[in-house]
Amino acid sequence: MTHWLDAFVPVFGLLALGALLRRKLLRDDTIWAGIEKLVFWVLLPSLIVTALANMRLADLPVGGLAGSIWGALLAGTGISLLLARGLGAGHPAMTSILQGGIRFNNLMGFAIAGAIWGPPGIALCAICTGLIVPMVQTITTLAFAFGGEGRVLPARLARQVLLNPLIIACALGFLLSVLGGLPPGLSPTVRVLGQASVALGLLCVGAALTLKGLGDRPLAQAATAVLKLGVVPLITFGLASALGLGPLPTAIVVMLMALPTAATSYVMARAMGGDAPLMAAITTSEHVVSILTLPIWIWFLSGRM
Repeated sequence: MTHWLDAFVPVFGLLALGALLRRKLLRDDTIWAGIEKLVFWVLLPSLIVTALANMRLADLPVGGLAGSIWGALLAGTGISLLLARGLGAGHPAMTSILQGGIRFNNLMGFAIAGAIWGPPGIALCAICTGLIVPMVQTITTLAFAFGGEGRVLPARLARQVLLNPLIIACALGFLLSVLGGLPPGLSPTVRVLGQASVALGLLCVGAALTLKGLGDRPLAQAATAVLKLGVVPLITFGLASALGLGPLPTAIVVMLMALPTAATSYVMARAMGGDAPLMAAITTSEHVVSILTLPIWIWFLSGRM
């Protein structure tokens, strides 16, 4: 029981604390915007680089991880589009349902993996992040472009993906792993920066959540939550089993796919002409429902190890 409390109480406790701080103490949006940039551009990349630099990539089932992740994301994309059509959603609402169906809160993933599976879990999370982010970024960018007022510009799309700091961090981490790791002196500096990412990041996620609008299109919210928190991780588990992934890699990929959507989904929806109110509602409702679903998935996965 203590093991489980150590894994989940800090995660959801920090989310709640972030929401409380946003409403009672730190009400200025610019404060949170600055912290979010710090986490996204410096702290989380430092965590990823530290985790990957110390791994022996040749010993990892990268092919199986990629097959499980990419297959599940493609399936989740197809189901999201069918779901949006079945609900009669227009293009803006469709993009929100899609983001709710395939994006993930990687900060929660790193926190849970570190608490339950330690450094190996964090390292596998870093590798999976490097596999998930480019594909999700490409799919969601294309979804906003097709059917919207804009058009797809391949050069712009490639730039958005390749200049994503998480992708850069993964590439740098892989390179450092081949070269033997971070050099002395630099290694503890980057490690300390990475350790700060989870707490600050979860506070920012909590600050971004809002109960306002939860009554907006409850059927779309419920269906998207079932897809993201139940169906997509189940598909991932099936693919991981079929590809012969070991217990720990399987647990990591399924756990990541069982996470609620990223809090930045709302920012993307607002910036690119999506249905921002629906996106905000989906983001909050998925985080609330995940309080129940995530422990169930972790219990199921732990029982198979």
